[in-house]
Amino acid sequence: MTNAPPLTASHTLDLAQPLELDGGQKLDGVRIAYETVGTLNADKSNAILLFHALTMDQHVVSTHPRTGKPGWWRNSVGPGKPIDTDRFFVICANVLGGCMGSTGPASPARANVAGGQTYAMRFPVITIRDMVRAQIALLDALGIERVHAAVGGSMGGMLALSLAANFPERTRAALVIASTARHSAQNIAFHEVGRQAIMADPKWQGGNYGSGKGPENGLAVARMAAHITYLSEAGLTEKFGRRLQDRPDGTKGAKTFGFDADFQVESYLRHQGLSFTGRFDANSYLYITRAMDYFDLAEEHGGKLAEAFAGTKARFCLVSFDTDWLYPTAESRHVAHALNAAGAAVSCVELSAPYGHDSFLLDVPELDRVIAGFLNQ
Repeated sequence: MTNAPPLTASHTLDLAQPLELDGGQKLDGVRIAYETVGTLNADKSNAILLFHALTMDQHVVSTHPRTGKPGWWRNSVGPGKPIDTDRFFVICANVLGGCMGSTGPASPARANVAGGQTYAMRFPVITIRDMVRAQIALLDALGIERVHAAVGGSMGGMLALSLAANFPERTRAALVIASTARHSAQNIAFHEVGRQAIMADPKWQGGNYGSGKGPENGLAVARMAAHITYLSEAGLTEKFGRRLQDRPDGTKGAKTFGFDADFQVESYLRHQGLSFTGRFDANSYLYITRAMDYFDLAEEHGGKLAEAFAGTKARFCLVSFDTDWLYPTAESRHVAHALNAAGAAVSCVELSAPYGHDSFLLDVPELDRVIAGFLNQ
């Protein structure tokens, strides 16, 4: 593995044509912000379309402009890494509805949209398939007819499955990590708690908080609730257990007999919530979680998941983690059975990791081997 920095560039693309949406609307003036890593070869056959998760963005390897932190998958993408940018050209775009440069509710509204300078809640409700349509338009603009692979974890896995099902000619392979073909009632319930926390914050103002201080408290609570689902009980117990915080007066691990963050796990969640508000837009959170909740590949294809992949020639690899209770292994097996019924080439692997759903973002060497092995076939 080389230590040389990957060749990275940030771009924006303004779509020339309106984007048709599942809700029946046409969205004009769509902008896509994206990052590329590596070099596209002469016949444009080495591209990998990498989809990010709900709270991530296009900064897969570059330093995040708001947080100053390294890219969210820098451990897996780069020269000599599992997604080897000495060989592959990686494209990662901020999803439609996002808040890091792609068109979303915080974007300036078109002249024909009344009511304010930004879309806010006038932005149309979108779907996972709409997000994929925007990135297909990006591939068209780049002159890439078919990518080597579509890759994604969590929501990114949904996007990869949606692309493989709805645009089967556009990818040779799909690597889907810690994901699902549809949101369960429990998944929807957790998202609804987060949305209600945001909308109950007086500073939400019906979504019209503009560029000032928005519903930071509500968004922080939404993030706290969601973050719990990304972890495992074993991981939380090992990291925090029931250990108490040290008090400001220097008292070690003592109860305050109040409602401050007595337990270390409480302090951790509060930190996660507050840090999230500095890099994410509350309305984007509403729209993206709604898109995830609407996602149901079987429903999109007549009620049968196998029909979604009928005739596909792509290879598939489905990866799950034994401590992930948000999208457990049973969800991956359900997709694998449908792919088998459709006659697709599919492998399905469950990996052992203590980190829960977030395992795909952390140090799991076996995942690195699976990724590299699948992409290098």
